[in-house]
Amino acid sequence: MKTRDDLLAFLDAQGIAHRTVDHPAVFRVGEGEEIKAGLPGAHTKNLFLKDAKDRLWLISAADRTAIDLKRLPPVIGAARLSFGREALMVEALGVTPGSVTALGLINDAARRVTFVLDRQLAQAKTVNFHPLTNTATTALDQAGFRRFLAAVGVEPLVVDFETLQVVEGQTIR
Repeated sequence: MKTRDDLLAFLDAQGIAHRTVDHPAVFRVGEGEEIKAGLPGAHTKNLFLKDAKDRLWLISAADRTAIDLKRLPPVIGAARLSFGREALMVEALGVTPGSVTALGLINDAARRVTFVLDRQLAQAKTVNFHPLTNTATTALDQAGFRRFLAAVGVEPLVVDFETLQVVEGQTIR
């Protein structure tokens, strides 16, 4: 599994501009508001999920986006969704609870995880994610974030969570 240092070196090797700020651990959305206030761009919440057919899902959304996990499955082509166990999260993304991040997709070499991206986040000029640890935040511009996804072989399924519609990508059936 790749570490924070490996991730940042990967971004550098791909020519993806990034800025990482260290801070006290942040475990949940709503914590660390004073940290976020000093970091421009969209802040994120990230959910690691498993569906009833044992498929893995990662949702990255703007921190204030409401996500209705009961109504979402037919929109994205999932069976009933539940939160993934910690051991599965570590195995699939190399992160622990509180550190879930889209940047963890660097560790999903088997491409087991389907990535769902919030439309608001997909349109944000700058996005902020934990760099595999919740004691730092890494900012990427949108083009850099999309280059990261392409470099790790991930095509996001972009969902408008207000209308519950896929706006980019293909659902799994």
